[in-house]
Amino acid sequence: MANEQRFLREAIDLARANVDSGGRPFGAVVVKDGRVLATGVNEIHRENDPTAHAELNAIRAASGKLASPNLTGCTVFASGHPCPMCMAAMTLAGVGEVVYAYSNEDGAPYGLSTKAIYAELAKPFAEQSMKIRHVPVRPESRTDLYAHWHKQQGDQTD
Repeated sequence: MANEQRFLREAIDLARANVDSGGRPFGAVVVKDGRVLATGVNEIHRENDPTAHAELNAIRAASGKLASPNLTGCTVFASGHPCPMCMAAMTLAGVGEVVYAYSNEDGAPYGLSTKAIYAELAKPFAEQSMKIRHVPVRPESRTDLYAHWHKQQGDQTD
């Protein structure tokens, strides 16, 4: 519990420093085996990149440090409730636990809640505000894309 609070305080300190340098109030810390592996802050304003969230930047740094996209055994400590994009990335990376200090309810009065995005993504595609369509195009004279990838994976293990 003491370490958990220490890592959350570190994420909050990163977020506060980011605010002081003109950024948004989000920081994240990736921890493995009780040690800080990487940190990140929200850099949307610096990078003009809507995916430059603190959690994603910390995941990128941790993956680079480990030279692997696999973050199994890692915990992400975030200053605020991670958005669906960050949660999906952490799931894909194999992060085992996410701990955050400020909830969507805490952020709502400041326009910092992602609750509406979670609700939107929970709807069936046809009911979402963004148009989402499946058009199953397949090459006529080439191996199917996924079959091609699968074959290449097999060739690499020989």
